[in-house]
Amino acid sequence: MTKLINKLRNSINSFVSNQKKYPVVTAFGAGLYPLLHYFDSNLVMVNSYYHLLFSSLFFIIIPIISFYLADRFFSTNRFLGKYNRYIFSILNLCFFTFFIVFSNYGMQKKLLAVALLVAFVLAIVIYKHLKKIVVLQFLLALMVVIMFIPKFYSYTQQTDDWIKQPDDIENVEFKNLPNIYLIQPDGYANFSELKNEVYRFDNSQFESFLNDKGFEFYEGFRSNYSSTIYTNSAIFGMKHHFYSFQENKNNHDFRKFIVSENPVLSIFKANSYKTHLLVEEPYFLLNRPKIGYDYTNIALGDIPYFTNGFDMNMPIELELESLIKQNKNSKNFYFLEKILPAHIVVPETSSRGVEGEREFYLEKLVKANQWLTQVVNTITSNDPNGLIVICADHGGFVGFKSTSNSNGKTEDRDLLHSVFSSVLAVKWPDNQAPNYDEDLKTSVNLFRVLFSYLSEDEKYLEYLQSNKSYLRITKDAPGGIYEVVDNNGNVVFNKVSN
Repeated sequence: MTKLINKLRNSINSFVSNQKKYPVVTAFGAGLYPLLHYFDSNLVMVNSYYHLLFSSLFFIIIPIISFYLADRFFSTNRFLGKYNRYIFSILNLCFFTFFIVFSNYGMQKKLLAVALLVAFVLAIVIYKHLKKIVVLQFLLALMVVIMFIPKFYSYTQQTDDWIKQPDDIENVEFKNLPNIYLIQPDGYANFSELKNEVYRFDNSQFESFLNDKGFEFYEGFRSNYSSTIYTNSAIFGMKHHFYSFQENKNNHDFRKFIVSENPVLSIFKANSYKTHLLVEEPYFLLNRPKIGYDYTNIALGDIPYFTNGFDMNMPIELELESLIKQNKNSKNFYFLEKILPAHIVVPETSSRGVEGEREFYLEKLVKANQWLTQVVNTITSNDPNGLIVICADHGGFVGFKSTSNSNGKTEDRDLLHSVFSSVLAVKWPDNQAPNYDEDLKTSVNLFRVLFSYLSEDEKYLEYLQSNKSYLRITKDAPGGIYEVVDNNGNVVFNKVSN
C-alpha cells in the first residue's frame, strides 16, 4: 500500500511540475466529477444505457473535443496566441462550473451567467495552478466513487420478492368487463379532510357534481405512503413494500413497478384488456424504462435527457377522448395522472408560510376540480357505463411549511392525515357498488377490491393488505421507516426498519 501511495504521489508531482499541456486529461478532469455526481444523485432516474451514453458524450466527449479545437485554434492564430496560456484554465473551470450548476439546478440562465463569469475571472487569476485544480477535480471524483460503490451495489441487489402475491389473483377471470378509468389527481386530499381546520375548504359544488354523476365517496380514504412513486408502486403491486431498499437514498427502481411490469397490468392483459397510460408529465418515465402498457401518450424518445420530469404539460384530456372513440370495440384500462392540485412546496426555503401554502394549494385545487369535471364529462358522455375511479396518490401536506417538514415525528392527527389523506370517488357501473366496498380504506387494496368486483369472487379479499400508513423519519427521532397511522386511522409511532 505504501509503494502504491508513493507511486501515485510521484505521478501527481510529475504531472503538476512538467510543462506539457495534457488537453485530454484536463478536459476529462472538468467533466468526470460532475458526471459521477450526477449519477450518484439521480441513480434511479438515469439508470439506462441511453443516459450513460448521452451523459458520457455531454460531460466527457464534448469537453475533450472543445479543448482539442481550442488548442489548435489558439496555437495557430498569431493574434490570439498570446492568450493561449489562459485557454485551458478558462475551459476547465467554465465547463466544470457549468456542469455542476446545470446538473443541480437546471438551465437557470441568471445563475449560470453569474457562475460562469466568476469561473472565467478565477481561471485567469489562477491559470498557473491549473494542474493542481485538475488533481483536485480527480480527487473529488474519487470521493464520489467511494460513496457510490455501496449505493450501486445495493441497487444491483434489489429483488422483486415484495411484489409476489400470496394467492392466485394473477389468474383471476373477469365476469364484468367495463372499461376502467383510473384518474389520479396528484395530491388531492380526501373530501372529508378538506372540511377540517387545516384545509378549511368548501368543496360542496364539485362534490355535488360527482354525486349527480353517480359517484360513491369514500371518506377517510388515505394512501399508505407519502409520495407518488411509492404509492403507485403499492397500488399496482397490490402489496406493501415499506420503502424497500431505501437505506441508501433513492436507489430502488420503483418506476418499473408502475409502468413496466406489475400484477395489475398482467391481470388486465390476461383478460384481453388494452392498457393505456396518459400522463401530463414524464415523471414515471425519466429512466426510460421498458413500457408495459399497450399505449403511452409520451414516447421515450421525446423526453429530454436532463429534466426533472415536470416540464412537458401534455393535454391528456384531449387525447383521452380520442382514444375512447378509437377503442369502442375493445375492453380498455386507462390510467391518467395529472399534476394537480399537487402538494405544497418541497424545500422550506421556497415556502410561502403555512397559510400561504394553504392558499396556493387551494387555488390549484379549484383548477383540479375544473379539469376533473372536464374529464368525467368526457368519459360519461362517450362511455356511460364505464367504471371510473378518482384516486389520489397522497394528500396536499397543507399545515406544514413545506413537504420536507413532514419527515419528523408528530402526534398531530390532522397534520399526518394531511400527508396521507387522498380522495377516492368511484362511479360503479349501473351505480351498483359491491357490498364489500367498505374495504376500500387505503390505496394498496384498491385493485384487490376492484378485481373482486370484476370477477364476482370475494375470495381475493382474504388477502387484503393492512391499512397502515408509513413514513420515512429523518428527524426528531432515530431515522428509519415508521408506521405512523394504524389500521383504524389512529396516530401511532412504531418503527418498522432502519
